[in-house]
Amino acid sequence: MAGSTDSSTKTMGVLTLGGLVVVTAYTVALGSNGWLWFGWVVLGLITLAMIVLKTG
Repeated sequence: MAGSTDSSTKTMGVLTLGGLVVVTAYTVALGSNGWLWFGWVVLGLITLAMIVLKTG
């Protein structure tokens, strides 16, 4: 994966993982928020699509 992805895909991956950490911390501290999880899932799907398009 490392050789076939560009910097924008790597950036999206980092943002997706960082978003997961933030949403999880928010959920633990303040309770679940469906919109945050929905947003994270959408971000994850976009990141996954970018990875598939770059490697495919």
